[in-house]
Amino acid sequence: MTFSIGVVGVGQFGGHFAHLFKLHPGVTRVYAVDSLPERASEAQAKWGLDGTMASFEELLASDVDAVAIFTQRWTHGPLVVQALRAGKHVYSAVPMAISEDEIAAIIEAVRETGLTYMMGETSYYNPATVHARNQRAAGKFGRIFYSEGDYVHDMDLGFYDAYQYSGGENWKATASYPPMLYPTHAIGGVLGAIGGYAVSVSCIGVKDDRGDGVFNKDISMFNNDFSNATALFEMNDGGAMRTNEMRRVGYPSHIRESRFRFFGTEASFEQLATTTVWQDKEGVYDISEQVLTRPSISLDDPSLADVAPELRDAFVSGLAPVHDPSRLPAEFNHAPNGHEGSHQFLVDDFVTAVNYGVIPPVNAWTAARFTLPGIVAHESALRGGERLAIRDFGDAPQLATS
Repeated sequence: MTFSIGVVGVGQFGGHFAHLFKLHPGVTRVYAVDSLPERASEAQAKWGLDGTMASFEELLASDVDAVAIFTQRWTHGPLVVQALRAGKHVYSAVPMAISEDEIAAIIEAVRETGLTYMMGETSYYNPATVHARNQRAAGKFGRIFYSEGDYVHDMDLGFYDAYQYSGGENWKATASYPPMLYPTHAIGGVLGAIGGYAVSVSCIGVKDDRGDGVFNKDISMFNNDFSNATALFEMNDGGAMRTNEMRRVGYPSHIRESRFRFFGTEASFEQLATTTVWQDKEGVYDISEQVLTRPSISLDDPSLADVAPELRDAFVSGLAPVHDPSRLPAEFNHAPNGHEGSHQFLVDDFVTAVNYGVIPPVNAWTAARFTLPGIVAHESALRGGERLAIRDFGDAPQLATS
């Protein structure tokens, strides 16, 4: 079973995923769509794609089976619904949407059409999340009663360039995007490990003082002047989760931009930029090597000489030792990866879901749990930290009876 896909928005990030979709044996054809036609043509030539289309509307009117949306982060919700209603399976970059109403519309469209929707949350396959998920499944934590997920990505370390690339001459208006409306790298990494969902939140927003026109309410299309925000969530099981979204921070986000902590009654897990430890009531154990992602290299690279054979697949695929490369297609060996080894798993999840009619891990209902808490947290910050309830849309239908 195979299908065709059109990738919408083939800039730096979307083009990389177009390449992975093209490599996957479960995909027959890949098309590029971009508001700048030259980018679509460049992507087609660079990755050997099967063609380009002039617009999103042309793509939806075509016989292509699925779309992958990599447009500006505040545009995803309406585009996803439009694609689903046009009969296309949808892969969407994060965030799912920027309002509760948009999230509800996506869930309703998925329910009514029966099509596949997946949000490409990279933190679901962050090595820290994978390790914590495995340890929780083995009962090593005991009861996890407190967790933290931080997305610490300073504007000076890549975001200025990214917003200028995508936003053109008016980039400052969009660079002020509220941090808590991009919450999934932090929240998804926690919930991807422990499950459950947030039921209420209190959030404090920190107003920016750089004075460079970014996070300036007079310029911002979002009327936003928060560059950092901290939220404390109440969980459905009575536990707590804290999230930091930081855009002005003295931290090496180019080394590790998402970091996590989990505290259980029997053991805990803590992560810094270059060090990760597992702790129980007897001691502290450095597990940094287990969650360290290696860059993709060739099998005959001399640096593999001292690497155990069973670990070599992880090295050559840009993965960490906690990842399971056996489920990935051989075509991904030596292919680019990203976000700590997550990209290849995300593409494979979507391809598997579409071709076999199974629900992906980060389906619409799970994506809502990763996204809506941040939306409500931003509203809480606007209200001076008022504690607000968070709606839960429930489990995905196929999961509710499993």
